Amino acid sequence: MKKLISLLAVAAAFSFGLAAHAAEDDAKTAQQSKMKTCNAQAKDKKGDERKAFMKECLSAKEEPATQQSKMKTCNVEAKDKKGDERKAFMKECLSKKPA
Repeated sequence: MKKLISLLAVAAAFSFGLAAHAAEDDAKTAQQSKMKTCNAQAKDKKGDERKAFMKECLSAKEEPATQQSKMKTCNVEAKDKKGDERKAFMKECLSKKPA
């Protein structure tokens, strides 16, 4: 019985660790997505203008995603996908709820 309780305690601790790690990954992914979107929007800017734009873009608070802004972001992320792979990616990307 003691072994079972110990095993359950270890399993619970491990599960909690995975949940915390998943939350960190979600936050990291959101920041990476923001960086990707800002980079795509700044592609025609250079030097100080680009630097200023990126600073503003990355520090801006996220507004609730409109369908148009979601489409823009998803299109940037799907640029290297084609056919059924792109269609499946876009369906998933556009159906995601904002974090």
